[in-house]
Amino acid sequence: MNYLQQSEETTEPLNTAEKTEISITPESPEVFRIILPPGRCTKRLLNISDVFLSLFVITPLVVAHWKGTWAFIERHPEQFPPWMSFLFGCTLHTSFVLIKELLHMEFTAPNDGYKSVKKIISQNIIVKIYTYLFSLGCNLNWQGGWAALQVVFGTELKGAVIPSAICLVLLLALKGIRNLAAPPVFVALDNKDIAFSFPTRFRVQGSHEPGLYVLDCIFSVLVVGTLVVVAWRGSWVFLDLTLYPGNPTYSAWGSLVIGYGIVGLTFALQPIMRWTCDRLTGLWRIAVADIFLFLSFLGTINVWRGVWQLLDIYFLPDNRLLSDWLTHGLSFVLLALLNCSNSVLVRGVYIDAEEPAGQCVVFPIHYIRLFFQKERTKKQRRLLDALERQDQNNTMFLLDKSQTNNIKIVKSNVGKLSDPEMKQLTNLTNLSERTKNGTDQNVLKD
Repeated sequence: MNYLQQSEETTEPLNTAEKTEISITPESPEVFRIILPPGRCTKRLLNISDVFLSLFVITPLVVAHWKGTWAFIERHPEQFPPWMSFLFGCTLHTSFVLIKELLHMEFTAPNDGYKSVKKIISQNIIVKIYTYLFSLGCNLNWQGGWAALQVVFGTELKGAVIPSAICLVLLLALKGIRNLAAPPVFVALDNKDIAFSFPTRFRVQGSHEPGLYVLDCIFSVLVVGTLVVVAWRGSWVFLDLTLYPGNPTYSAWGSLVIGYGIVGLTFALQPIMRWTCDRLTGLWRIAVADIFLFLSFLGTINVWRGVWQLLDIYFLPDNRLLSDWLTHGLSFVLLALLNCSNSVLVRGVYIDAEEPAGQCVVFPIHYIRLFFQKERTKKQRRLLDALERQDQNNTMFLLDKSQTNNIKIVKSNVGKLSDPEMKQLTNLTNLSERTKNGTDQNVLKD
């Protein structure tokens, strides 16, 4: 499933050994109020907010959408026979993978600085329709494959566990354990820059090698995707047969408690695992990351099973048809309004420990943090634009670089700044210079 990547925000202090003279009274104090990166407490608060949002809002909505769609397909076996559903779902999924580069280029093309409201609205609608159709393909693929496996291997414990164990070993050999992930350990936003962008197993570019690109897409969907389906089914059936098999209510609540407990533990262990992977290399790093990712998978599948069965038990049990339609449609609408309907999709092939250092064990659940970072970036850009305009008019201050690339702010013919304003202006000057040099990165730290 999907992953997003964020890095860590860095700031560089001004060289204090260099004497800097500041004597400016701004026309508007807002020009010098730099939006500084959040402190440690603020980052932790945003991190906790994202975790709770993923655990208790986004994940139940994603599971509800899948449950409603799955139940509707399952109630109409004549229209959706297992093998036909599986093949049609694979075909639809592969088609979306094949055209992802064309869609990405179309939706991320430069707009020459002009944004039409009509175009923005139409693009957002197209993204939502694309996501909905893609989710139907994913559901058909998974439900058809799940039902076909039941026909072939039956519902006994041995017929579920042995194929699942084999597929887990194959995923381990392909370095694909992280593809077992699902909400709550990731959240995918409906940003047009990433809505159509996801990797295939061998990272072949369609514009360079179209033949290999087609094979790469087919392998990613039919091979890796099927391995993930079999692994999920085996784990799910194992829980059905071992966790209060004679009491569906106890079984559902048991899964929910176990799932949230394991997921909460993995979130708590994330800083330690990140620190560990920062210091490991090679196979040891991959092994530690895979163990951690597999632990998160055990928590994830329990959360899904618990929410799924509790919806069966408590949400309109006397009117299954209405229950299925509401969970299918209303959940997707709410996710679309939250701008994270992409979280329902199973797409892309990700490689274990592909990211540098400890980033390979970071769960990409950035939602609120991305909003604050985006707003901070906009305000920083407006402040820098205001300073550049004033610099061009020679009404505020002049920047003079010395041979050592240190910045000197020359006195103007207006009043003086207070000490806090001097410090803010110094930080803003550093930020302006790093932005011009292309060294500043707006990034997020967990």
